[in-house]
Amino acid sequence: MIFSATTKGVKVSARVIYQAQHSHPVSGEYVFAYEIIIENLGDKTIQLLRRNWNIVDAFGLHRNVEGEGVVGRQPILEPGQSHSYVSGCHLNAPFGKMFGTYTMHRLSDDTHFDVEIPVFYMEAPMHLN
Repeated sequence: MIFSATTKGVKVSARVIYQAQHSHPVSGEYVFAYEIIIENLGDKTIQLLRRNWNIVDAFGLHRNVEGEGVVGRQPILEPGQSHSYVSGCHLNAPFGKMFGTYTMHRLSDDTHFDVEIPVFYMEAPMHLN
């Protein structure tokens, strides 16, 4: 499933993949990979400066992760361009969610604005014995 949101001409899409080979459910360790695609649908060049993630697991544990760029980069997107990357998340529960914002810089007028990272859900497959 793909989760998407568009804010001020910037579309952010997310797709999640459970990483069974890196997870240990008996120990309460669940690992998820997620792919993010950021598309500049506007007519001005922008740069991704910062990220602010909220991660909430099924037990209600909330973590906030913020910092510069994404996976060590601050991509510049011309109109019509996109940038994608893959990252991961560890949970202590079989399901949870992530959401947040990216802070963007519009180069033409030196303004900053936030774009929504859509809520996306992480769910480990359940096996009944």
